[in-house]
Amino acid sequence: MSAGNAARHRAARRPVTPLTEIAQTVGSGAGKRAAVVATAGGLIISTLGASTAQAAPAPNDAATKLSTVELGALTNQARAALAAAPAVTVAADAQVEVEVVSAEAETAVQVTPAPRPRVVQQRATTTASRTADRTEAAPTIGAAVPDFANGSAVVSVAMRYVGVPYVSGGTTPDGFDCSGFTQYVYAQVGINLPRSSGAQRSVGTVVSRADAQPGDLIWSPGHVAIYAGNGMQLDAPRPGKTIQLRSIWQSSPTFIRLG
Repeated sequence: MSAGNAARHRAARRPVTPLTEIAQTVGSGAGKRAAVVATAGGLIISTLGASTAQAAPAPNDAATKLSTVELGALTNQARAALAAAPAVTVAADAQVEVEVVSAEAETAVQVTPAPRPRVVQQRATTTASRTADRTEAAPTIGAAVPDFANGSAVVSVAMRYVGVPYVSGGTTPDGFDCSGFTQYVYAQVGINLPRSSGAQRSVGTVVSRADAQPGDLIWSPGHVAIYAGNGMQLDAPRPGKTIQLRSIWQSSPTFIRLG
């Protein structure tokens, strides 16, 4: 091979990139400088010195001022960014499927609520008082006037309190002792007696047992009662007992007529 026919090599050509056309367009104006603005989506290039209709004024805000650089100084950076950017290729006939749940499908889904907790109602139990069952029945207060005492106002009043319990020192229908009972009964017919049985011995007129009448006072040491007639008397015996109509138990009582 001759020297004249020395191998000729093609001049090295710069690689063609998407920026090549932009660079050629910008470089066609001699001495022109380009403003390159980096944005999130790429590069925006505008030539300085363009007509007013073609160039958009830059904002006056300091934070958004455009950086003006030589286009050639940014070429290598732009190339490196484009080379590193991943290429996403989507076929023209690619199909994208979106699953849509219809209203019918939504209604087809049935949600079973959790069962309600069972509320167990406790039955109220009433316990009858057993104390009442064990307690003796309260005595019946009052009794009919016996035939042999008919006509005696004192005996009629005294019979109203048959069954009232004996209470030491008692002077009311809630409870009587012997002298409290006689004092209360005689007061109902207008006769006032002293409080104690010993003091009641000194009032009225003493009569014989044979002459005694219903309504007379029967006295014995430490005790006093009302004569009901027919050998019976009304009195408050002792603690634990009640006023009762019973036979005269004293051996030699004193009968006293009052009024």
